[in-house]
Amino acid sequence: MTQIKGDPGGVGAPLAVDWTRWTVILLKPDCVRRGLVDAVLEHVSRYVRVLAVRRVTVSREQILAHYADMLSPEVSQNLGIDVPAELVRMFVGHQVVVALGYGTDAAARLRAVIGDTNPDLAGPDTIRGRFVIDTFAAARAQGRLLETVIHTSDHAEVVERDFAIWFGARNGHLLTAPEGSQ
Repeated sequence: MTQIKGDPGGVGAPLAVDWTRWTVILLKPDCVRRGLVDAVLEHVSRYVRVLAVRRVTVSREQILAHYADMLSPEVSQNLGIDVPAELVRMFVGHQVVVALGYGTDAAARLRAVIGDTNPDLAGPDTIRGRFVIDTFAAARAQGRLLETVIHTSDHAEVVERDFAIWFGARNGHLLTAPEGSQ
């Protein structure tokens, strides 16, 4: 259990957060551009309770923090593209939709149903299998990263980081279990 320091919600004592019950859902620019936000969130809501949905215009700082694990020169070399430049091109200044997912083992449960990053390997009952139209072959031929509709927190240990990037400490009040939850 983690403590959010200070008074994130302006309501008194610091908020204790069980990050295993939360996940951050990022609907990427291709999802927004194709008008799939409602359909994808409906699919997601079968597995976690969807809360605090909001549109965000992505900043350079947000996207580079979010994909920090992909910024090494080795990743760019392995993929044959300038990954930081490609992330900036794909995201900065574009609209995304972010939401919180809540439920038992939220991050793990949702990751299991978003599907493989490679759409060819994502089952038809997964979010990526159902909604992604891009292919690795097309992305590679065009020297760009694959468009995959959705990202969610990889596991409970990164939910706090994802929350800080997309919601910020001033929105800690959102991390209150919904009524009727256990």
